[in-house]
Amino acid sequence: MDGLREDLRVIAGWIAPGARVLDLGCGDGALLAYLMRAKGCPAYGVEIDDDEVLACVRRGVNVIQGDIERGLDMFADGRFDVVVSSMAIQATHATERVLREMGAIGAEGIVSFPNFGHWFHAWAIVRGHMPVSRTMPYQWYNTPNLHLATVSDFERLLEQLELEIIDRAFLANGRPVRFAPGKRATQAIYRFRRRTHGVG
Repeated sequence: MDGLREDLRVIAGWIAPGARVLDLGCGDGALLAYLMRAKGCPAYGVEIDDDEVLACVRRGVNVIQGDIERGLDMFADGRFDVVVSSMAIQATHATERVLREMGAIGAEGIVSFPNFGHWFHAWAIVRGHMPVSRTMPYQWYNTPNLHLATVSDFERLLEQLELEIIDRAFLANGRPVRFAPGKRATQAIYRFRRRTHGVG
């Protein structure tokens, strides 16, 4: 798909043509540009980095420069069909708030993140070092990652926030993982929505 990063290809495959999409921490706007062009999606991004905002503008992506952790009050509940956060949730301080607001302003949320439960990470720690890998290519002292999670950790948090998992996918260096993803996947991708409570 037009040179999209592997997790973005999965995400794009989950988004219906014409869906209203908001991408939080949209980076250079590659996903949004693809969705606008290939699927006719009205798409918007929020990004804090100056260079990335400029890259979005050059791609013709509608982008707002802002900090997603200061809240998404500018967007009404139910404003979007899909709210995306790709490889950014682990760099947030207010992770619970961001996920909760994703579930409020979007009919669905999609999140991808590096799986800290991958066997290589455990092996690196046993050997006395913080892991450095393709999906986590930083040293301990310069990483933007604040909250590293395993697959089980993330699923537990979604449950606590009353966010229902619709779909999930796991990748190891860009390839699908189906067996023992908690230990073998380098990236996890989740699609979720707010849980609805039936009237008793």
